Amino acid sequence: MDNNQEVKQKIDSLRKLLERYSYEYYVLDNPTIDDIEFDNLLKELDGLEKQYPEFYSSFSPTQRVGGQINKDFKQVTHKYPMLSLANTYSKDEIVDFVARAEESLNMKDLEWVCELKYDGLSISLLYEEGVLVRASTRGNGVVGDDVTSNIKTIPSIPLHLQGNDFPQEFEIRGEVVYPHKAFEEFNKKRIENGEEPFANCRNAASGSLKLQDPKEVAKRKLDCYLYFLIGDSIKEKKHYDRLRQAKQWGFKIAPYMAIATNINEIMDFINYWDKQRDDLPFDIDGIVIKLNDTNYWNTLGATAKSPRWATAFKFKAEQAKSKLKSVEYQVGRTGVVTPVAEFEPVWLGGTWVKRATLHNSDQMDKLSLCLDDTLVIEKGGEIIPKIVACEHDKEKEEKGLLEKVGFIKRCPICNTPLVKEEEQAGYYCPNYNHCSVQILGRFQHFISKKAMNIETLGGEKIRYLLENNIVSDFASLYELSENKLIGVYSLTDDKKLSIQEKGAKNIITSIENSKQVPFERVLFALGIRYVGEVSAKTIARHFENIDNIINAKKEDFVLVNDVGETVAESLVSYFSNSENLLEIDRLRQLGLRFEIEKKQTKDILMGKSFVVSGVFKGYSREEIKKVIEDNGGKSVSSLSSKTDFLVFGENMGPEKKKKAEALNIKMISEEEFNNMLTNTNEE
Repeated sequence: MDNNQEVKQKIDSLRKLLERYSYEYYVLDNPTIDDIEFDNLLKELDGLEKQYPEFYSSFSPTQRVGGQINKDFKQVTHKYPMLSLANTYSKDEIVDFVARAEESLNMKDLEWVCELKYDGLSISLLYEEGVLVRASTRGNGVVGDDVTSNIKTIPSIPLHLQGNDFPQEFEIRGEVVYPHKAFEEFNKKRIENGEEPFANCRNAASGSLKLQDPKEVAKRKLDCYLYFLIGDSIKEKKHYDRLRQAKQWGFKIAPYMAIATNINEIMDFINYWDKQRDDLPFDIDGIVIKLNDTNYWNTLGATAKSPRWATAFKFKAEQAKSKLKSVEYQVGRTGVVTPVAEFEPVWLGGTWVKRATLHNSDQMDKLSLCLDDTLVIEKGGEIIPKIVACEHDKEKEEKGLLEKVGFIKRCPICNTPLVKEEEQAGYYCPNYNHCSVQILGRFQHFISKKAMNIETLGGEKIRYLLENNIVSDFASLYELSENKLIGVYSLTDDKKLSIQEKGAKNIITSIENSKQVPFERVLFALGIRYVGEVSAKTIARHFENIDNIINAKKEDFVLVNDVGETVAESLVSYFSNSENLLEIDRLRQLGLRFEIEKKQTKDILMGKSFVVSGVFKGYSREEIKKVIEDNGGKSVSSLSSKTDFLVFGENMGPEKKKKAEALNIKMISEEEFNNMLTNTNEE
């Protein structure tokens, strides 16, 4: 056996092992190894795949962190239409549904399977020969979006099935959900970054699957429960048995289901979960009832929209009433002002609730919010409570004395008149450089890990420095000394914890180290409204330095990939502000990087020729060719004996691979190519 065959066997073995451990952890909730052991095995596999790129697979466990950017989601036609279930809301409707099925089949005491109705996004997974080949959304039921790259980031979805008794081709359908714990963690990060939190798990899950960058999807820690198997060669005829079989293949099948043979048993299941649903780690909004025997499915058929052999019982959203106390206004890092209703504490969905966002002025107008209103608050399967209606004080209403609560006109922090942009629902404070809450939020963003990464400073110590007027803008951070920091404490914190000598030294070291942060992260750190981490990188690469950005016009920004009108207008506004330009100039003089690394646009690749094949994570095909040429290399379209490197991505053409091997041309991955750009000694 040659060495390559041994390596391939080792790689295949590691992949199977890691898939098994992922299944035990994410599906069975019964891990058999600890995180360190798992990470070490994953690193070993990753190292082998990089060393032997010919064994690359887009379905390897190493690829779950996210694939290439999706510029557009491809439309795919479902082989079997994804019908919606008809909804019922009462026991009488369930009785009628069961009676219709019994009458149509001329049978009594049919077996029904009762399952939870997950509140997420419906998904269909296509498997061929035990391998996930496509994942698509419901769409209109006939055509959906191909979201395979994003679905692969969900660790509970198997890329390869276990065993060997599965059909050669089949679909399994389920629901992508946002677990409560992961949702709360992600919302906490959004709030810390000055962004509005997501309103509920369902919308967040749905929005996550439509993100263009799978790496961002991976960060959201989504989960998926499967509940429906469909295909021409599935052996099991009972729905319940099909799901049990699917669990053996590696799918996450929830244990919360039961077989019922009459209305009472169905209603017992519904009533139980109506009371217990708040204890689940994810949202549900009802119960699904399906005929167990799939032989009857074709007999009963379907309407144009819904099957006649299944229905959904929808829970009524849990509500409570409470008296409005006041409306407070919160100002975020980018100046957006969010109204928040404060009301008498009320028990709802298993927790005490005393405040809920009103989102914006438009929502306040829709509610017709008045002083002394009784608020109708709803949680219905959502983590974040919302106000769905207001009941006016009847006596005041009869006398015409209702006082409508209007949105404030000035910033509650700095008293600056608020601004509302066209086509935007919210008001914001334009006093970007002098509103204290915005300043604190901007500083916390500036020092964060994804921005300047001044890790030893932290949000609380920044507050100390601002309270004591030791810093006033970003540039003043780089003018700090240890002596200025030692002994500084919070003026508002009773504990009076101060910065000690060692802490001051570490802070100064971190600040100095942050000068090495590349231009795209410096641009992100500035906290320009609507400019996120990804768009900052795109803009930096396009314009190459800060002066080109400063001198750019709106139409120049709009031409940049993924930069729309709103972002373009925000960029123009930011760089039209003389205070911002002055600060950038000071930061530049203090040593921060405001241009793409010179070594990345010179002659690192001089004299080397490259052929590019496949789909890449960080570049389009044209972008990677431009990088080659910008660095002195030559991009050619076909392989020859004069070609130095074949840069391969996902779905590389097999003929190119064969020819490269025949000509003994070195094949390098995208990561290896990036390493070449920073290593002038690359052979």
